[in-house]
Amino acid sequence: MFDVVLWRPEIPPNTGNLMRLAVNTGCKLHLIEPLGFEMDDARLRRAGLDYREFSDVATYRSFEGFVASNHPARMFAFTQHAERLYTDVGFKPGDALLFGRESDGLPPDVLDSEAVTDRVRIPIAEGGRSLNLANAAAIAVFEAWRQNEFSQGDLG
Repeated sequence: MFDVVLWRPEIPPNTGNLMRLAVNTGCKLHLIEPLGFEMDDARLRRAGLDYREFSDVATYRSFEGFVASNHPARMFAFTQHAERLYTDVGFKPGDALLFGRESDGLPPDVLDSEAVTDRVRIPIAEGGRSLNLANAAAIAVFEAWRQNEFSQGDLG
């Protein structure tokens, strides 16, 4: 349904949780290296439970490698520095939802890439700094899926 793209994720439980999310929403998870963990990390396995074996996960050596392999028609970069809210986007099946690493988000060269259709943000309360990566991706995926009436991947 949607492509969830993580640029250089650092925390194994976030990626494990997103494996579960991908299985339960019909999404594909894309990981751009370097990763801050090994794919057989115990914390990744624990967070992903038995979903790891069912999740559709691909890894790429670079952002350019992801783009060249997938040719996303539309890619939305989630960043706290965007003006446009994620709820103002009309998401379509096949859209790529791009998230940065936990410590510092997406770098300017990725945000400025021609492959990025738009930058969007999830609002947070004044004084807040950031959301957990897995939580932010879940918010975005469920909004995109809701806009598409939970079709093409309704597993329940």
